[in-house]
Amino acid sequence: MRSSTTPTIPREDIHLISGEAPWPAAFAFFEVWMMEVSAMGAVGCPEAVGGILVEGRKSIYGISIGLILEEQKPGELLSLLSKRERERERKRKRRDLYIFLNSAMASPLSKKQKLDAPASDQSPLPHANGDRVPRQRARDEAGEEEQGLVALVEHRVKEVEAIKTKLAHYQSMLEEAEKKLGESKAKLNLLQSRNRNQNQSNSTSNIKSRPQQVTAAKPVKSNIPSSSTPVKSKATVAVTEKRKQEKQPKRKIEEKEHQDLIPSVKRSSKPIALEFGSTVIISSQHKRKLRCLELCPTNDNLFVTSALDGLINFWQLNAKIPSASLLSTTDCLSPNQRRWPEDIAWHPAGDTIIAVYSGDPGDSQISILDLNQSGQKRVSFLEAKPHSKGLINSVAFSPWENDICFLTGGSSDHSVVLWREEGDDNLSYRHKLVHCNLHSSAVMGVSALRHKKIVLSVGADKRIIGFDVLAGRSDFKHQIEYKCMSVLPNPCDFNLYLVQSGAPGQQLGLYDVRLRRTEIHSFGWKQDSSDSQSALINQSWSPDGWHVSSGTADPKIHIFDIRYQGRGPSQSVQAHQKRVFKAMWHQSLPVLSSISSDLNVGLHKIY
Repeated sequence: MRSSTTPTIPREDIHLISGEAPWPAAFAFFEVWMMEVSAMGAVGCPEAVGGILVEGRKSIYGISIGLILEEQKPGELLSLLSKRERERERKRKRRDLYIFLNSAMASPLSKKQKLDAPASDQSPLPHANGDRVPRQRARDEAGEEEQGLVALVEHRVKEVEAIKTKLAHYQSMLEEAEKKLGESKAKLNLLQSRNRNQNQSNSTSNIKSRPQQVTAAKPVKSNIPSSSTPVKSKATVAVTEKRKQEKQPKRKIEEKEHQDLIPSVKRSSKPIALEFGSTVIISSQHKRKLRCLELCPTNDNLFVTSALDGLINFWQLNAKIPSASLLSTTDCLSPNQRRWPEDIAWHPAGDTIIAVYSGDPGDSQISILDLNQSGQKRVSFLEAKPHSKGLINSVAFSPWENDICFLTGGSSDHSVVLWREEGDDNLSYRHKLVHCNLHSSAVMGVSALRHKKIVLSVGADKRIIGFDVLAGRSDFKHQIEYKCMSVLPNPCDFNLYLVQSGAPGQQLGLYDVRLRRTEIHSFGWKQDSSDSQSALINQSWSPDGWHVSSGTADPKIHIFDIRYQGRGPSQSVQAHQKRVFKAMWHQSLPVLSSISSDLNVGLHKIY
């Protein structure tokens, strides 16, 4: 039976345990009250507790006071509350951890997005004890992640840069490989051509194998009369006119076919030497230094020489002895300044000779020597003066079929001019400027390729230029280390041409027009450093295209076999007493003619 003296909690103190006051104050009051109940020996007061529960509407730590007073003794109440409190604490920690993990895993933002988001948008992480993680800790963690990502970005940037560097390197390697592939294909074509022409390359191709057909010397005085003959009789004039009307047949210009000689260039370890016989030296009948030597393209027994005295001498060759006789002499000095011809070229038809002078104002630039005329009518000067100033160093006829024209190369104006024939008299020409700004110095030599409308020009500016006449632009340009003196295409291989330069010991270079700027062989003669390469020294191709003859500062004629791997001459011929200017091969006769500064003409027999 319960005591009626059970103490009750004062109503004014009910709020202390009703949940409206902070938990420590309520717990302290409840503990004091329970001690009072225990001291009175009572188990509890359900009525009072029930009133507290009804008014308070809350329990202490979720434990019903009524149950505590009815079922628990006062001494066991504190231990029960402590145990329940620890269990609640463990559950709360597990709940807080569960909430934290769920919030972290359910977040849609990636690490990078979290770093990019502003700090104000990031919710603070919950702490284990129910409080929020301090913002400083969150910022530290975010800073560590940011540093890691910054380092990763730097690594990726370096990786991209390395890949770009490798890409550029491989791109350059690709271009170089494509270039080498093109060169290899060209060499393969040359090798295949050499195999196809192996029989021809193994043959000696010696000049002595050519038939030595020496035509009887016809009296040329009627066709090429001497300028010293003042008056002709009526009978002589009648005979001359009759022969003109009859048009005695001339040797037809041979249209040579292309022969592939380039595959055999620089392939032989031993040169093929030519056998020279007797040498005959005759006076040139010039009073000043010799300048030019040209062979008639239609009659191999005729050749001409010119000198600084302004005279052009006509010679007839007797190949059996050998010997030569002077047929006539023509004065070709310019009318105003009385200049001598700088260079001459024989017309492919064999009836006229072109001579070039100077581009300076007040004088003629081009003269035509008509072999069908006599006296003062024999030489005529063109009125056109396309060159502006300086000497005209070179003149050459083009080998183009059905297009008779010649080329001139200027000195100070750096120009190349093409003169095309008009009419049937071989005396009328109209000129066209090929180019005037591709060379930066004097144009020393001009020529043309046979199978293409390409004009070759070389100059003192060390440039080799191929100009496409049909396209109106340069086809290729090449710069070498020394100034160029002359250019000479091969008579058999239309892709091969020779360039003379001032390189000591390698004055002559061979080029393949298909390889553009590639020199396939070079050779020359010993030259002291004090000696300067003279522009008056010229070269000539043998009729078969295998040998080159060249004048030198020595009294010798140097012969070069282009198949020989060596750099020096394959043989040298003692010819004159002073330097040799030029030595030319006769096309159908086994004779090599030369001119020298000793004022003599040399005739050299070949067996």
